[in-house]
Amino acid sequence: MKFFNLKTLATVIAGATLFTANVNAETTLRFGYEAPRSDTQHTAAKKFNDLLKEKTKGEIKLSLFPDSTLGNAQTMISAVRGGTIDLEMSGSPNFSGLEPKLNVIDIPFIFKDREHAYAVLDGEIGQGLLKSLDAQGLKGLAFWEVGFRSFTNSKHPVNGPDDIKGLKVRTNQNPMYIQAFSLLGANPVPMPLSELYTALETKAVDAQEHPVGIFWSAKLYEVQKHLSLTNHGYTPLIVVMNKAKFDGLSPELQQAVVEAAQEAGKYQRQLNLENEKGILEKLQKAGIQIVEKVDNQPFKAIIEKDVRKAFIEKNGDELVKQIDALAK
Repeated sequence: MKFFNLKTLATVIAGATLFTANVNAETTLRFGYEAPRSDTQHTAAKKFNDLLKEKTKGEIKLSLFPDSTLGNAQTMISAVRGGTIDLEMSGSPNFSGLEPKLNVIDIPFIFKDREHAYAVLDGEIGQGLLKSLDAQGLKGLAFWEVGFRSFTNSKHPVNGPDDIKGLKVRTNQNPMYIQAFSLLGANPVPMPLSELYTALETKAVDAQEHPVGIFWSAKLYEVQKHLSLTNHGYTPLIVVMNKAKFDGLSPELQQAVVEAAQEAGKYQRQLNLENEKGILEKLQKAGIQIVEKVDNQPFKAIIEKDVRKAFIEKNGDELVKQIDALAK
């Protein structure tokens, strides 16, 4: 009887230990981003979570923090580097202070179209740029999408460069865009996305430039009147993870994380493409005056040479040549 009880007790303890081990094996990663819940970034983040749970059989899942809940992009990047946040995504300009060569992506008009951008980002060039973040304590997982940038303002329609002169334009902190809008005669004002709505509402700035998806999801159309589809630059999102946390995973789990991030990124790109036409129709109904056909050449003539020159002087011309070659 005593033997039976001891054996039963041992079995119960072993089962409890196994159960505890399984519970402890589950890892929840904190994933922060600036975009609101209404944006495709949040939809794709949920897809990322689903893919991750499926590929790891529930070992890894995400806790999502949209809408700048964990801070602006720079705050979150620092937190990921320090390990207090596990993952973060934000536009590539936010990383250029850590790795200046990433600025090549942000040279205005460097991408001919979406296909050109995807070929660069998903190929050897893009993967090399992600790898360069290793030295900063970040594991670059994938490129998602902010998109082709358009120009909006509260003053008047923008058909050419002269219409931008004198406007106070919110930009991100990337020197490429600050220089570009300075060359166009505007007054660039860098600030986080989380502060933009109020800045436009109070007239602290007159204008901003984001893809139409962000313009819609962040409700910036409520405080702007005019939209011009200038497509002056393409901005990818970069999804990063704390490198030490990533390196601590098994090779199988590392592969699952990278694959899930890349698949979710492609899913988000498709969502953006499908949603764009519908968003423009909604904006028209909301009273936004849209200039759909904008001649980019006058903008390009003012911006391109000097901005490219500034990048090449600091980083060389190899990346620029490689990107240009893929457009042919």
